[in-house]
Amino acid sequence: MPESPPSPPSPTSATRRRHLLALGLGGASLTALARLAPAAEPAPAAAAAATTPLPLTAQTTEGPYYFDAGKVRQDITEGQPGVPLEVRFTVVDVQGRPLAGQRVDLWHCNAAGVYSGYDGQHDGQRDDRGQRISTRGQTFLRGSQPVGADGVAMFRTIYPGWYAGRATHLHMKVLDPAGRAHLTTQCFLPDALNEYLYTQLPAYRRRQVRGTLNSNDGIALMAGETVLGAVREARHGYVATLTLVVNPAGTAPREGFPDHPPPDRPPLSGNGQRPPPPPGQGEQAAPAAGSARAAALIPGVRL
Repeated sequence: MPESPPSPPSPTSATRRRHLLALGLGGASLTALARLAPAAEPAPAAAAAATTPLPLTAQTTEGPYYFDAGKVRQDITEGQPGVPLEVRFTVVDVQGRPLAGQRVDLWHCNAAGVYSGYDGQHDGQRDDRGQRISTRGQTFLRGSQPVGADGVAMFRTIYPGWYAGRATHLHMKVLDPAGRAHLTTQCFLPDALNEYLYTQLPAYRRRQVRGTLNSNDGIALMAGETVLGAVREARHGYVATLTLVVNPAGTAPREGFPDHPPPDRPPLSGNGQRPPPPPGQGEQAAPAAGSARAAALIPGVRL
């Protein structure tokens, strides 16, 4: 199995400050960003049951790019370039009890905003020869893990990129041993960190400016607080955590997308084209630069 790409050196605080200033994140924005100290990793849910019921994690659309790759593995990188990311999901019921034995499927786009297994993806990206990008037959950044006795399912991957019309996100499902999905949802990552990585690292740079952020992504806004992941730094890269509160007797809503074939036969709509992504972006794109963009990137900032 290909090794994960080495972690880039962690920038110093001074370097970060210079980069943020270059992005227009100065003054009040930097003060607000400083408050976003790396979050301590949450204790396993098995430590104590909740005295009051926990809110269920919101269901969201699975999107048109899911298929069961049949890959039970922690490392889903398959040599894709990008910043190393460890993803830890803690899967519990509303009383905070670990749901050991369930299965978590994780899938997401690569640093360039492309999913494995499909061609003709919706924002029309092309390779260096001007050809539409095809990943047919590939399975990178997809995998499954069982939930352990502590409620945790862990993956090693890369930090996801972005594509037009959506904020940065990971997709996941929680399924029982029979394959019935109890939860289909997405995990949204901090936009100030997204902006830094996407503007400073070659693997993530794009010609376009992101118009859809957490603050104006319709799916993120509708799902609310239960899908906002926490990210902290580690020596090997970043660690993203999210608690998934699941009703083990419930069933995730079925999607209106075609049946999911193996990755060498992507589903097509009636006119032979890939179906469009689900609606999710805000009605108005986020500001492209300056203090208004900083306010859109950093929660709670009013400039």
